[in-house]
Amino acid sequence: MLSGLTVRGRCLLAAGVAAAVCSLVLDERDLLRVSAFVTALPLLAMLLAVRARHGLRTRREVLPARVPVGGQADVRLHITGSGGAALRSVPLGGLRLEDGVPHALGPRPQFQVEHVRRSGALLEYQISPQLRGIHQIGPLRVRVGDPFGLAEYGHEVGERTRLVAVPKVVPLGGLPTGSGLGTGEDGSTRMRAGHGDDDTMVREYRHGDDIRRVHWKSTAKHDDLMVRVEERPWHGGVTVLLDRRSAAHRGTGASSSLEWAVSAVASICAHLHAHDQRVRLVAEDGAALAGGPGPFDGGRDDAAMLDALAAVRPSAQRDLVCPQDPGSGQELIAVLGATSEAGVAELTRWRPERARSLALLLDVPAWARESADRSFDAGRTAERLRASGWSVVVVAGPKTSPTAAWGALCQASPPLGVSS
Repeated sequence: MLSGLTVRGRCLLAAGVAAAVCSLVLDERDLLRVSAFVTALPLLAMLLAVRARHGLRTRREVLPARVPVGGQADVRLHITGSGGAALRSVPLGGLRLEDGVPHALGPRPQFQVEHVRRSGALLEYQISPQLRGIHQIGPLRVRVGDPFGLAEYGHEVGERTRLVAVPKVVPLGGLPTGSGLGTGEDGSTRMRAGHGDDDTMVREYRHGDDIRRVHWKSTAKHDDLMVRVEERPWHGGVTVLLDRRSAAHRGTGASSSLEWAVSAVASICAHLHAHDQRVRLVAEDGAALAGGPGPFDGGRDDAAMLDALAAVRPSAQRDLVCPQDPGSGQELIAVLGATSEAGVAELTRWRPERARSLALLLDVPAWARESADRSFDAGRTAERLRASGWSVVVVAGPKTSPTAAWGALCQASPPLGVSS
């Protein structure tokens, strides 16, 4: 219990004991009275500080509970004294509070409260997350002292509060040609079609097409040989792939290539949702991050998508491994880090011949602090993907915005059947 005494309190207590010893040796009763007062004062201060400590209660509010990186959230601390008049009657020498804020949310706020009124005290501060993730704020560290600075006790009160820092979403413009359907027409046009439209999609016959795919009804209508193309659902479905492998990225913290990729994926998913497209978000190993376990099941929820991306952590997987088609036979938009020749083979071997595949390929050495890092040749990887029918845009470095990269990808994607 004596551990709560400050240096001043310990010195005063020692002086009181010494004065008591001297009074006995010198037979001075007045000195004994002084020593009793000096000794009792730090002990009384210590008792009051302990009493106030046990009567303190706190409650924390974070508004909003989900905030984008670079945004602001308000934190409110409600301080009350649960011990009746315990806190209100004690003339505290100061209540020092420090909230447990992670470094990613900024410096730890500190407060000095002289006393707690009957209605309690309200403390407010703002936080601005600089790194996405699910952060825990708290507990609150409290130091209670007496008016003379003789005793001080520190302890933690209250519970932790959850704050979700979601990736920053930037506005994008346009859609790649045939987006959402994998054909040469704009997907949004198809999605605006009425329920009575024929779901069969046809095109003109080309040399080498299987004669069994001839659609005779359309052939008679157009007076030209027409064939069926791969059937698609009425609403276009798009799979967005995030390459989260730590070995495929460079840089640290908010300025790393992985964080650029996460922000780009969040922006792409939100942009496709705004165009009424179902989106399934998957990782480099094919694991679904958002959009449901089945293809495009409930894939229009921005909140679920952002929460999933906020919780994404780097994967220890060294290279891309795709046990099946990551796009589930539908359109695939991949945001890739450093990808080897074996990784390109994994991405392309399961893709259907006529399924549209697009990629933003990060030139990750540009994110490395060591300018001499040339362990990955983005141009060569892009050529391999293009040779497999992919539309690819190489992101030159961190100064390239997701908006500019997406615009280039929209322009680079040709109609189906035309190589980029």
